[in-house]
Amino acid sequence: MKKGLVEPAFVFEEETFLTVSKTSLFFAGDGFSVYNRNAQLVFRVDSYGPDPHDRTELVLMDATGRCLLTVRRKRPSLHHRWEGYVGERMEGQKPIFSVRRSSIIGRSSVTVEVFQDPPEEYQIEGSFAQRNCTIYNADKEPVAEIHRKVDVSTNVVLGKDVFSLALKAGFDAAFSMGLVLVLDQINGGGFVEEEEEEEGEMDLTAVE
Repeated sequence: MKKGLVEPAFVFEEETFLTVSKTSLFFAGDGFSVYNRNAQLVFRVDSYGPDPHDRTELVLMDATGRCLLTVRRKRPSLHHRWEGYVGERMEGQKPIFSVRRSSIIGRSSVTVEVFQDPPEEYQIEGSFAQRNCTIYNADKEPVAEIHRKVDVSTNVVLGKDVFSLALKAGFDAAFSMGLVLVLDQINGGGFVEEEEEEEGEMDLTAVE
């Protein structure tokens, strides 16, 4: 993926560490701000409010507000499937990737399918709810990791609303943030309750 699935400008030649901060500036809902090691804003997702209907489609923007990626929940879907689109999604536009939970019952990983030539597949394992998960490529090599953020000045682990996203060289940062948005929705309040009603109790540390 060295050419970049979403945006070549966000494919870095060296291993990159980003700080992801959940925000709720206007509503009880969630947005995101993403910063590099120089505290420069890289990505943002504005707060989208408490209405679950509004959270079926989310937009990832760069620091200037340019739309990079839209992720949209596909319905109906037994596996809680989401799809990603380059830029602002248009009617009839084809997705560039899909995310689905590998199993609808019990602990499972998350499968990511990339629709390109040749196609690619990734697995997300671990617990996003605990901010401890890894994205693996088809060769089981880690390409991105999510961990709790540690304040280096006090050596204190920060809350779950601030976490680290570590990217291996050549892995598209915008694509990885799209996956973070989906993982957050899978583990978020509104869709968790809805999914339990549709499918019964299950381990929600995983996705579709």
